[in-house]
Amino acid sequence: MIGMSEVILSPSIMCADLVNLEQDIHQLESLGLTTLHIDVIDGKFSPSMPLGLETIKRMREVTDMDFDIHMMTTDNEFFIQEMLKIGVQNITFHVETSLHLDHEVNLIKQTGTKVSVALNPATSLSILDYLLPELDQVCLMLINPGFATNKGEKQIPYAQQKISALAQLIKQKGLKTKIQVDGRVSLDTIANLVAAGADNLVLGSTSLFAKGATLAENRQKVLDAIAEGKAAK
Repeated sequence: MIGMSEVILSPSIMCADLVNLEQDIHQLESLGLTTLHIDVIDGKFSPSMPLGLETIKRMREVTDMDFDIHMMTTDNEFFIQEMLKIGVQNITFHVETSLHLDHEVNLIKQTGTKVSVALNPATSLSILDYLLPELDQVCLMLINPGFATNKGEKQIPYAQQKISALAQLIKQKGLKTKIQVDGRVSLDTIANLVAAGADNLVLGSTSLFAKGATLAENRQKVLDAIAEGKAAK
């Protein structure tokens, strides 16, 4: 079986029961999951706003899980500082909203927190030409961020092509940068995404939180799909 140390499972907490967050967090812990993917959305970058800062602060008090923060915000520096105060393990911000990428990367790195940038579906990998060696991870959005509630929003058709191209770039530069994928990472697509080079999966309503099965059953389906993707590499 493929160990979770090889492909990181990052359950998206916005897909949990937002009224019973503590209960769901502890259930994820009981399944051996060690990371929580937390979307911080300001209502400007994208139309939703699932979690406030105070909620994330309270979550930090009830679990030792790694907090993988995905900022979909326009005022990156403000939210970076707030996340650093809370005490998180990884901060991802969007290149599309940053005028000073190096500054924000260094702001995070100097605290010992891991740093990642996210790219919208149509954003070219060329923006990473000089930045890639400074990053712990790159998050590739496979749908337009913040529109997950639109069930008609399909995963981009060039998902595997973009993942493969980034994996090749990382290999060429001799780096250990991780590739995270986010957006309709479903039980049907995981094998192909992993085969293309993804090693961190943001799991939501089409995988770990899919209706009709328990979290434990869905987790096993995810692991089976990862094993299929690894075998196809």
